[in-house]
Amino acid sequence: MPTPSVATVLRSLDAPPPLGATACPTGTEFGVYAAHATAVWVCLFDEHGTEQRVPLAQHAGGVWGGHVEGVGPGERYAFRADGPWAPREGHRYNPAKLLLDPYGRAIESEVQWSPEVFGHQVDDSFAGDDTIIDQRDSAAKMPRNVVIDPGFDWGADARPHVGWDRTVLYETHVRGLTMTNPDVPQHLRGTYAGVAHPATIAHLHRLGVTSVELLPVHASTDEPRLAQSGRTNYWGYNTLGFFAPQARYAAASDPQGVIDEFKGMVKLLHAAGIEVILDVVYNHTAEQSAPAGATLSWRGLDAAEYYRLDERGADIDVTGCGNSVDTAQHPTLQLVLDSLRYWVTEMHVDGFRFDLAVTLGRGADDFFTPDHPFFAALRTDPTFSGVKLIAEPWDLGPHGWRTGQFPSPWADWNDRFRDCARTFWVADLGAVTSGQSGHGVAELATRIAGSPDVFASRSPLASVNFVTAHDGFPLADLTAYDSKHNEANGEDNRDGSNDNRSWNFGVEGHDGASKDVQTMRRRAGRNLLATLLLSSGVPMLLGGDELRRTQGGNNNAYCQDNETSWYDWQLDDQDQALIDTTAFLIELRAAHPVLRQRSFFPGDPIEGDELAALHWHNIGGELMSTLEWQNPATRTVQAVFDGTDIGDTQLLLVLHGDVTEAQITLPAAQNVTAWKLLWDSACERPQDVPSTQLPVGGSYPMRAASFAVFAAG
Repeated sequence: MPTPSVATVLRSLDAPPPLGATACPTGTEFGVYAAHATAVWVCLFDEHGTEQRVPLAQHAGGVWGGHVEGVGPGERYAFRADGPWAPREGHRYNPAKLLLDPYGRAIESEVQWSPEVFGHQVDDSFAGDDTIIDQRDSAAKMPRNVVIDPGFDWGADARPHVGWDRTVLYETHVRGLTMTNPDVPQHLRGTYAGVAHPATIAHLHRLGVTSVELLPVHASTDEPRLAQSGRTNYWGYNTLGFFAPQARYAAASDPQGVIDEFKGMVKLLHAAGIEVILDVVYNHTAEQSAPAGATLSWRGLDAAEYYRLDERGADIDVTGCGNSVDTAQHPTLQLVLDSLRYWVTEMHVDGFRFDLAVTLGRGADDFFTPDHPFFAALRTDPTFSGVKLIAEPWDLGPHGWRTGQFPSPWADWNDRFRDCARTFWVADLGAVTSGQSGHGVAELATRIAGSPDVFASRSPLASVNFVTAHDGFPLADLTAYDSKHNEANGEDNRDGSNDNRSWNFGVEGHDGASKDVQTMRRRAGRNLLATLLLSSGVPMLLGGDELRRTQGGNNNAYCQDNETSWYDWQLDDQDQALIDTTAFLIELRAAHPVLRQRSFFPGDPIEGDELAALHWHNIGGELMSTLEWQNPATRTVQAVFDGTDIGDTQLLLVLHGDVTEAQITLPAAQNVTAWKLLWDSACERPQDVPSTQLPVGGSYPMRAASFAVFAAG
């Protein structure tokens, strides 16, 4: 390790360096925010782990930093900070604790959970007194940051810039996507390189999805309780660094190689016309809550600035994860925005899905506001022009459910679409079978029309529709389990939601189901996919649903880095049939602009407005009456989408949610004399759909619980 020049470190107070570690020809600039610290050191480590501490100078604006000569890419480093130990004031400075750089571009190694990584005194179970400082040094138990070279040959890389109206999102996990894919080389499975492998891209192209939405790829760590039980945080919602990609997901073993592999993945996906959306976790960090949480980075640098704290200095937890990042504080807001800019400008990603996004819009009073500076900055900064911004529009704090209330140009996960589609096509079937009442078709019609009751001030494209996501049952389990089976998570089946809106069709689980039960389950899955992919809004498909992936009834597989979560690429005929069905429905959506309108349909379809571009008809082909809309026993509805004014044709969607077969009468529509059948969920494959054309007023047999699509003949 070169001997740093301390003289070059101590610089003037009016010239703060950039935050993080910035390599330059003569050395590296280090900068870190620690406004209440009295001393800060950058700690340099050689290949043997020997530490050399270099004091940093205090600059304006709470920044400490300086230039260290002879230090360049590949150098391992972290920080230490001294200052007041005053937990009730939010100050937890402890120079015995090695602290990761909040702006660190690379993180090497893992946190080794032990009492040493806690700033306060704890025992081996990590229980203790968070008011008493712990003097044990944590360096031997902590990972390191690494100085990196930002250079990369992007060539002619260009973002696909897929319009929202053409977007089909595919939520997936870097590791789970390819871990068992025999067409991906063994050493690339479960990696960034595996995501960009030709076999993976071929599957995405076969489906027709436009954008992969990757579960968190920021560097993360396992919670102590998981590490102690031999489990891992597979999903990655436990951030350790907002700038560093997760090294676990790389085939490369060196930190620079990890970054270059991620960039290579993006470059190859872009070349294939596929966008890269990142699921990002800025609402909380891996440090958890102060009484039980460790001191790994932010808490040891300036807990009072980075976290929401109460008058006792304790964490305010609106995330359910122990702490809440405080974007009402300018340095924290800057950190989040700088991280987002980095991933756009340096890593070339195309958008973000924000976990528990309401937390990021909470002001100094702890309440959410769409006028928050966070939203204003993203809206006005040209860096984010054309970047997709997607909110998980809730958190666990006061008034935390905010679906439809995010400002333009955001899109929101539409949980009301999810709940309604599941209820109509799955849970209601179980209820009706047992002699109970269903929920009728009124809300489902509203969801298909783009949820104007939720997004009236924006557009249908502000609604990200989904029926399944990483948390909850996958599609195959939604129709195979009445109850969650999360025993493998080690929490006595207490974790995970009990509101699944599922039905097992009479047999719990996949084993032992008769052929008839299996047939109805597969049809229910196709009904859900059709509802998702043919509704107004932006569809998000859970990756693996097209393969009939099962989690064995686990609806919270966050700690299952095994076959429970990984895709099963041993595909049988029924798996191939569902892939074909999914691809057909996506292609149908792409071919018909009337299914992906940029604005809500004009007129009032509920009241039968003649000027409406969307008309709703009953089982007999007549316009729906108010009584029929209000009747929970109404389980069949027909929707005529008139696309003639936008150069499209007229489409007829028939949704039959009853448990018995029915004859429907095809409705009249302007300038339509006949309806041609395009697809029927009663058919296992699209190619099995018969060539059928029927006159207006003709009769068509709908199988129990089925969905059919016609076009004007």
